[in-house]
Amino acid sequence: MISFQQKLQSILILTAIVSTGTACGNTQNVSPQSANSNSQYRTAASSYIEKSAITDQTGKTWVPLEPAIASLGYRIKDESSNGGYAKIGYSDVMYMMRPSSRKVYSLGQQFYLPEAPQRRNGHIYLTTTSLSKFLQTKVSINSNNGEVMIDTPTEPINNNQVQSFRIQSRTSVNTDELVSYAKRYMGVPYVFGAGPYEDTKTFDCSSFTRHVYRKFGVNLPRLAKDQDNQGRRVNRNELRQGDLIFFTVPGRFKSNAIPGHVGIYIGNGKFIHTWGEPGVQISNLDNGYWSDVILHMQRIH
Repeated sequence: MISFQQKLQSILILTAIVSTGTACGNTQNVSPQSANSNSQYRTAASSYIEKSAITDQTGKTWVPLEPAIASLGYRIKDESSNGGYAKIGYSDVMYMMRPSSRKVYSLGQQFYLPEAPQRRNGHIYLTTTSLSKFLQTKVSINSNNGEVMIDTPTEPINNNQVQSFRIQSRTSVNTDELVSYAKRYMGVPYVFGAGPYEDTKTFDCSSFTRHVYRKFGVNLPRLAKDQDNQGRRVNRNELRQGDLIFFTVPGRFKSNAIPGHVGIYIGNGKFIHTWGEPGVQISNLDNGYWSDVILHMQRIH
């Protein structure tokens, strides 16, 4: 039976996720709801009132990106002013785009939008048609009251397709040394969309797992959704130290098959990962919040 303290812990963690929009969330460098003071949010995550929408001469409606992203509980890190990307996701980057470019990256796919995003008044704007394609879900706006409605995003690749692309690793890794190496980074700060550790001295969840495994000759992809395609599935009884554990964020998608977080199992019912404060940390796998949101477990080595 779950104790009152465990229930309370789960509620507190879930509250943090909702308020920051990420399973690895903290508020450092991200304040999506304050990005546009003309946007008024309702209780529904996929509906909000947008007063800064623009209708152009051709009749197309443009809406600012940040309020739409915030309404879904996503985080955004906009580096496009310096030639980088606007990066969007939870603890991990799931979408990337640049103003003036129709090419975008969305849930593991690259494609082109009908209209290129534009920067207006310091903010990135998209037409509702382009925003729909970018998020891979329906986006509409009520011209009478400015209400923007965004359907729940869907997983574009089903589980059978994911399995067909799974890579079987043959690399032998000393998992005692791997776990010891991962623990060296305890307390390293978490930053959404973190750059290489050598430059930033920060991690997000998947850059941490990638950094650790790279030390042992395994080159994991940068994002959790791509790391999820490596190695092979294992169940809880088979779990060994060094295995990757993927977590979902319930209620954010029509399917819970999208990884929202990843960590490394270190044995004795614990895993090491990074999210919020204090950054890289060790958590319990079999009780508390994380035990309820396990997506699956993966053996890489």
